[in-house]
Amino acid sequence: MPITSVEKDLDALTITIVADFAAPLTRLWDAYTDPRQIERFWGPPSYPATFLRHDAAPGGRSVYRMTGPAGDEHYGCWEWTDVAPGASFDVIDWFADETGAPNTALPPTRASFAFEATDAGSRLITVSRFDSLEQLQQLLEMQMLEGTTEAMSQIDDVLADLAAFAHDRSVETQILSDTQVRVSRVIRGTAAQVWRAHNDADLMKQWLLGPDGWTMPVCEIAATVGDSYRYEWEPVGGGQGFGFTGELLESEEPYRAVTTESMIGMEGQTLNELTLTPVEGGTLLSLVITYANAEMRDIILATGMTDGMETSYARLEGVLAGVSA
Repeated sequence: MPITSVEKDLDALTITIVADFAAPLTRLWDAYTDPRQIERFWGPPSYPATFLRHDAAPGGRSVYRMTGPAGDEHYGCWEWTDVAPGASFDVIDWFADETGAPNTALPPTRASFAFEATDAGSRLITVSRFDSLEQLQQLLEMQMLEGTTEAMSQIDDVLADLAAFAHDRSVETQILSDTQVRVSRVIRGTAAQVWRAHNDADLMKQWLLGPDGWTMPVCEIAATVGDSYRYEWEPVGGGQGFGFTGELLESEEPYRAVTTESMIGMEGQTLNELTLTPVEGGTLLSLVITYANAEMRDIILATGMTDGMETSYARLEGVLAGVSA
């Protein structure tokens, strides 16, 4: 059990939890900012969490779902108010509905997470603040403290599992729901470099090619929210090509972009949410794709989509080696 102390201060309306770990500070920080890792310990064992969004940047948001043993689902969301990379972050933690919107009928928790290096590894100090004694007592009665303690008891196993999150692994695909898939890969390069590589047509034509033997003659970038983009590929030497078009819905440089995507000449549309998070070894690229239904999801996955993405991302790392930070 990593928790070394729990202090309830009813006068200051705070709960402070101190936990110590044998893992290095960077490893602990990544466990909280990587959605693949935090969802392995944020919920208690009987209510595991799935993070549908996780923006480790000021002004960002996180949305998570906890699933109970009877299949019951409970949602929460974070509003990220401050981030000092590798040292601390502050969030407002709300109960939420299935869309990720805060449930204002229940009290939020204002939480500060401070990370420190120690002689033995690292320490996390979490301070939860409340607006009134009634709110604090309400959440205690909802067994918030017991749930937090159970959840944190799982962190050591995640920290010890180095192989699962190594930066030299290929593309990882995880089904989040009947309609959502998350594609993840650590790219060797800074978040600014990876962002530029997704927003510079000359660079995109060098890496976003999928398997060898293709070119990208059309690469029209959506520069601002509301703009449309158009990408087209064709085989080297000519032949039948294909392409995609869509609209840029959100853009927060250099960590988040949301677009729609439709294959040219075909019906149907997906929603693509790209998040870039600095981690040890480079930048974690997370792409959450929302399909119209489970059938469409499975059809697309069966095409070998992730194999083509891995080839492109491996090529991207070679391109970034020559791009300034």
